[in-house]
Amino acid sequence: MTTVRLPLFPLNSVLFPGLVLPLNVFEERYRAMMRELLKTSEDEPRRFAVVAIRDGHEVARTAPGLPDPTAAVEQGPTAGFGTDPLKAFHKVGCVADAATIRERADGSFEVLATGTNRVRLASVDASGPFLTAELEPLPEEPGDEAGALAEGVLRSFRQYQKRLAGARERSLATGAELPDEPGVVSYLVAAAMMLDTPTKQRLLQAPDTASRLRDELKLLRSETAIIRTLPSLPAQELTRGPTSLN
Repeated sequence: MTTVRLPLFPLNSVLFPGLVLPLNVFEERYRAMMRELLKTSEDEPRRFAVVAIRDGHEVARTAPGLPDPTAAVEQGPTAGFGTDPLKAFHKVGCVADAATIRERADGSFEVLATGTNRVRLASVDASGPFLTAELEPLPEEPGDEAGALAEGVLRSFRQYQKRLAGARERSLATGAELPDEPGVVSYLVAAAMMLDTPTKQRLLQAPDTASRLRDELKLLRSETAIIRTLPSLPAQELTRGPTSLN
C-alpha cells in the first residue's frame, strides 16, 4: 500500500474530515513544524496529520509541579508521549490542510486547518525537531444502507440539537442546510455531538460509513434521552472544533 510521510500533530481531541481546526501553536516543536510548512509554496497543500493522544500529554511539562515537584522538565519532539510515541497515539487519524498559518510577533502561530481524509499510523519518526509519521490512506467505504441510515441520523440529530438548545425552535448551527451525502453526514454529526474522545475516536475509525451511522443513531437516541433530564445547554457550532492550545 502506498504511504505518505507527514508532520504529526497529536491532540487531546479527534479531527474528522470536513471539520475546521483552529490551533494556537506555542510549543517550539510545533513552531518548527509550522516554519517548515511555510516553506511549501502557497499553490501546494500545507498538510500535517492529526492523531488523538491515547496515553500522554498534549502540552509538555515546562516546569516542575504537582504531583511531583522534582519531576524533570521534558523537551524534544516526544515530550509528554513516553519512550515509544507510537504506543501513545490512536492508530487512526486525519490529514489536515492548513489554509492559514500566521506567525505572531512572539514567534507563536495562529493556524486554521481543515480535516481532509483518514489515515492509519504506521510508524513515528522522532529524529527531527518535530514528529513525523508514515501514514497509510484509509479509504471510506459506504457500507450497506448508508443513505437510509443518514436520513435517520439527521432526524435524530435535529432532535438532539433541539434538546441541547432547550427544545426551542431554532435553526441548526448557522442556519445552513445540512448535507445529505452519507459520508459527510456521518463525520459532521460525529464532530458536533458532545462525546468523549474515546467515543469520537471509535466513530472516526469505523470500518465504513454505514457502521458509523448505526453507531451514531444509538448514541443520539441515548444522549437525547439523557439530555431530557438536564438543564439547557448551548448548541455546538457544526464543522468547527474548539481552539486547541498547543
